[in-house]
Amino acid sequence: MEFDLEDSLASFKEEQTFIITELFASESDHMPSPNCLSSTHFHVFCCEAISLILQVQLSCNLDPFVAYLAINYLHRFMSSQEIPQGKPWFLRLVVISCLSLASKMKNTTLRFLDMQKEGFNFEVHSIQKMELLILGALKWRMRSITPFSFLHFFISLAEIKDQSLKQALKERASETIFNAQNVIKLLEYKPSTIAATALIFASHELFPQQFSILRASITACEYLDEETLSKCFDLMQEVMRMQAKDLMIDTSFLSTETPVSVLERNTKRQRI
Repeated sequence: MEFDLEDSLASFKEEQTFIITELFASESDHMPSPNCLSSTHFHVFCCEAISLILQVQLSCNLDPFVAYLAINYLHRFMSSQEIPQGKPWFLRLVVISCLSLASKMKNTTLRFLDMQKEGFNFEVHSIQKMELLILGALKWRMRSITPFSFLHFFISLAEIKDQSLKQALKERASETIFNAQNVIKLLEYKPSTIAATALIFASHELFPQQFSILRASITACEYLDEETLSKCFDLMQEVMRMQAKDLMIDTSFLSTETPVSVLERNTKRQRI
């Protein structure tokens, strides 16, 4: 059965209350070890690996949920491992193995021929061995509890009757979560906190008149800490502001620079 990131506990559908309680109780088991978050090696390794995963997602037209799940596996696995030095191939092997596992969970095919074109030249048995290593480190908890698992629950707290408004809110919150998936700092926060923050951010952006109502309904949730939620919101707001700024800069370059000046600017950056 295909794994749905928005329905992590599909086998317990008959008992909705149990599902919610279990989600909040189990979410910490699907996070990286907090001990790794202060490690520079972990940050550098994961940033490079995430960049590769997103590159593969784009070039191979992968389902964005496959990439997100692969990144979750990456964080959890690497937080329990010593990062080997002087083995550049290790990073690519971990990346392709995480993508392979995520593809299997989503019942999609990862074309290894396409992956080879992207520089992932590994034999099948090498990938399978790494997959087993990852599975063991994750204790076979592959149905990851992510921010997507909580979106429906938090939206239901606001008791929004307009279905189109609910759908727009969910889509914008999901987009925000995807856009922030390469921010290592967010690993400090539980998936439920990230989900709640993304919805509050989305409502502030899309429906400012209803923002205070939705924010109040979410912050009243017994499973959330309002101070932690506020810190996460500030971080996400800063991340989105920086991304918007970068987008504006890129757009301005496209409209005002010639191909020659763009080439000169990129060459100067490489020298710096």
